Amino acid sequence: MSIDISVCIVTYHARDLLRDCLRSIYGTAGSFPFEIIVIDNHSEDGTVEMLRDEFPNVHLTVNDENTGYTRPNNQAMRESRGRYIMLLNPDTLVKPAAISELMEFLDAHPEAGIVGPKVLNRDGTLQKQCRRSEARPWDTFCYFSGLSKIFPHDKRFAGYLMTYLSEDTAHEAEAVSGSCMLIRRKVIEQIGYQDEKFFAYQEDTDFCRRARLAGWKIFYNPSAQIVHFAGEGGSGVRPFRSIVEWHRSYYLYYRKHFAKDYWFVFNGIYYLGMLMKLGISLFANLFRRKKIVGTRKP
Repeated sequence: MSIDISVCIVTYHARDLLRDCLRSIYGTAGSFPFEIIVIDNHSEDGTVEMLRDEFPNVHLTVNDENTGYTRPNNQAMRESRGRYIMLLNPDTLVKPAAISELMEFLDAHPEAGIVGPKVLNRDGTLQKQCRRSEARPWDTFCYFSGLSKIFPHDKRFAGYLMTYLSEDTAHEAEAVSGSCMLIRRKVIEQIGYQDEKFFAYQEDTDFCRRARLAGWKIFYNPSAQIVHFAGEGGSGVRPFRSIVEWHRSYYLYYRKHFAKDYWFVFNGIYYLGMLMKLGISLFANLFRRKKIVGTRKP
């Protein structure tokens, strides 16, 4: 039997969140044929036992160590058989009809290679990182400096999170969130898998950029919705490692895609700024009960 969608989930110490995520998938996936592939990064919280007992139809691979997020994502995609591949975080809940809405969007838009849903916070507000630009230096500066919050409706300053566009209207984006994205298999066949230099974070922006450079379009589709409990999955288990990898991912992404376009002095200033931000984040998190990876989800 042919498979329409392969749902690929990478998990690490997220047993209860993953259980709820899988229940939401089975409760909303619809009548189309799909498969679920879970790559476990050596969890020691009963995740594997829970999956084998409660979800025997899930295709489970258990790694011998925590290999990050990007590498096991690629493991799952290599195992997948669907004509569309969904990358989904374990700390999510899939709203009714969300998967079929995304699939129907790609069916109706052959120029679209990737589509992402409207991602909601626990309180139902928009998780603004679900649609964004490709993190060019100016957009990144406005985001980290707070200019984008001061001028949220001005494209000149709010380009990174695209807050100048309605959250309730489908539109093109330069990148969508890796917490949930549906990918056309032809995209992977053309550009390959995710870049494993990224342990975690920014691998989604990098993948979307590569897809766009290959001629595909990226879309945000708010008719499909999920809830993302950001920071409550694997990143919360080893928060300081996650903080370092979050900042490292921005450095790697900039060096890979943009450093060649700027004078070396500018590059040095950019790297220094990111290093300083890392130091501030590590210091600030020493005094927080709940550690924050990157920036707070708005």
